[in-house]
Amino acid sequence: MVNVFLNRGLRIGLALSLLFGPIACQSRDLSVPSGEEARARFRASSTVSVGVTGNVIEVNVNQPFQQIRRGGVLWAKVGPYVYLFTEEAETLLRDYPGVSGIRVITRTSRRNTEVARAFLRRDALNEITWKRARNIAGRARRDGTRRPVLLEELIEWGQDHTEFTYSDQFVG
Repeated sequence: MVNVFLNRGLRIGLALSLLFGPIACQSRDLSVPSGEEARARFRASSTVSVGVTGNVIEVNVNQPFQQIRRGGVLWAKVGPYVYLFTEEAETLLRDYPGVSGIRVITRTSRRNTEVARAFLRRDALNEITWKRARNIAGRARRDGTRRPVLLEELIEWGQDHTEFTYSDQFVG
């Protein structure tokens, strides 16, 4: 009797594996960009360096110390979000399904001290929220110096959609 159930269970298991096996074995595109491709997308300047570590794109930004000194906590916090919520970041995540996310780290130009970092996971935003993110970031970049409330809005959006840390030295 036990043998009958065992054989029946084995047959069902074999049938299911034959049915679903090809689906499970289909290869998915998990490509990531080369460092050069990622740098080209971000149009890296002398203050920005871009690389790929595993399946994470990492953007390092030298933020002028004078900017942080004048702008205080606000400018210390906003740095990563200015680079994360861009068309370049969105297209990298869309074009390379193997990328798990993008990390932006800002450092002072003085002694290369880390100011802030934020990690945006690939699935954190959808088509609608990406549009909103780019809009908020674009307005902050364009008018944030005259209207600091736009920087505050970008910081709040960033904190709601990323994993972030700020240096106690600049924000504490």
